[in-house]
Amino acid sequence: MSGRVEGKVALVTGAGRGQGRSHAVRLAEEGADIIAVDICRPVDTVTYPMADAADLAETARLVEAEGRRVVTREVDVRDYEKLAAGVADGIAELGGLEIVVANAGIASYAPGHEISDAAWNEMIDIDLKGVWHSIKAAAPTLLAQRAGSVVICASAAGLIGSPGLAHYVAAKHGAIGLMRAFANELGPEMIRVNAVCPTQVDTPMIMHGEVFRMFRPDLDNPTKDDIVEVSTNMNLLPVPWVENRDVSNAVLFLASDEARYVTGLPLTVDAGISVKVAV
Repeated sequence: MSGRVEGKVALVTGAGRGQGRSHAVRLAEEGADIIAVDICRPVDTVTYPMADAADLAETARLVEAEGRRVVTREVDVRDYEKLAAGVADGIAELGGLEIVVANAGIASYAPGHEISDAAWNEMIDIDLKGVWHSIKAAAPTLLAQRAGSVVICASAAGLIGSPGLAHYVAAKHGAIGLMRAFANELGPEMIRVNAVCPTQVDTPMIMHGEVFRMFRPDLDNPTKDDIVEVSTNMNLLPVPWVENRDVSNAVLFLASDEARYVTGLPLTVDAGISVKVAV
């Protein structure tokens, strides 16, 4: 039986690890070849370790283990010229591009009035401008063939006003706005544009104590049990977080022909956090 994206080529940004790696591997499992890009170096205002070249190589190994081809590039999505060149290289080597997964992103945490200009600028440049750059780099190919699916990896924070994350919330709300604008612009050419909006996901970006001190400042050194308790209380379903594959399954659906008439949708994989009512 053919896979759900058999024979297609997918661009995945931020593919070095975490959600990006998971999206790349899940699409490969269902038949897609992958253009995998990642910055592969630290970002100044990010306090957790970023993916490196070895991580991106491991993503490539996992894709190839599924019998699919992969092109990797160490690219910062803030650098449009290098990103566009990397995408062009992948298209030339793999023979096309039908799926764009704009996943690259960072997180940092502080009360809104304490966020530094540097932290604000890096957040907006990577989590919002980087999404625009990714779509911009792919759009000429998608428009020429009058087909394609773009999936923006946003967040439940793009739908609600999560505290301690004003710059992240602004970037993710902006990403949802980009999704809606591009859905209108590209829809007449049969190009679909959607977003996935997860709650906390079990990735290195989220699973460190700094995140949870935003919600429980009394916890100087939160334990794993503390993190589970805080996370579970945030969600409507009594789970602390979702797994990478839960989000990747949503990405796969939106990328596949099963969603051929779905566009302009912010699809939540959020354990109900975006609709939870405080009681």
